[in-house]
Amino acid sequence: MPIYQDQILAPLPTHAQFLTFERKLGGTAKPSLLALQSIFDNDSMLVGLGVSLMKTFNCVIEGLKPMPSLQSGAITIPTSHGALWVRVSGSDPGETMFSAESVIQAVADGFVLTEQVPAFTHRQNRDLSGYEDGTENPQDDDAIKTAIIKSDKRGINGSSFVAVQSWIHDIKHLKSLPQTHQDHIIGRRLSDNEELDDAPVSAHVKRTAQESFTPEAFMWRRSLPWAKNGRCGLQFVCFATSYYPYEVQLKRMIGMEDGITDGLFEFSRPVTGAYFWCPPVDASGLDLSALI
Repeated sequence: MPIYQDQILAPLPTHAQFLTFERKLGGTAKPSLLALQSIFDNDSMLVGLGVSLMKTFNCVIEGLKPMPSLQSGAITIPTSHGALWVRVSGSDPGETMFSAESVIQAVADGFVLTEQVPAFTHRQNRDLSGYEDGTENPQDDDAIKTAIIKSDKRGINGSSFVAVQSWIHDIKHLKSLPQTHQDHIIGRRLSDNEELDDAPVSAHVKRTAQESFTPEAFMWRRSLPWAKNGRCGLQFVCFATSYYPYEVQLKRMIGMEDGITDGLFEFSRPVTGAYFWCPPVDASGLDLSALI
């Protein structure tokens, strides 16, 4: 059986709920984590643990850290952190909602829910902008090498680091632009997803070309669109064996490298952001041996 959480590499779900929790004042984390472990379903759940939670157990995971807040010019990348992150998924929105409620109840004694984002697959893995997401994802064995940590330590081998952000889109503004302008923001044609030869240096695909960094900055993207309370956007999720790929790509996107800002910011901006560590699994389920 795989030693990593299946949903890291599985096809994107039709529906999902992203749940972020902080420690509950006066609560105890261990019983809540054991309760979560008891209901963990490797076919429909993803679990990530934040650095603040790991400190509770005096546990140090090499490479795990708080997400840094970044700023360049007028662009600020905010951080919201989080002690516990869970993505539940399913083929039916009602089923997914009930799964989310079961998680919330299971950890209620030790954690308080701070964010709940309903998400979904749109037109075969397209962002709500209409453009395909994750086109440059590594494939097959390369995906495993990119996302899954190899270690001789039990409780670490098969784990992964994940960066999570919630982006808000201004779709009305985007769609008011000429189609050529929209294509130049992304660097691909909407009609066929082909990369543009004449894309400007600010195009998203050029800002984030994974092989253009030294070392190369490959990540495994598993983002999903979201819509809630009259707003919409992308729940950006990327897995890797370190946070290096995410950080160098984001720094280039906001112009910290060369002063050129990613065209994506013309219609979208992040409003939350956090780092988590996704523990491995074993024959009994979620492997929390690294901390409890």
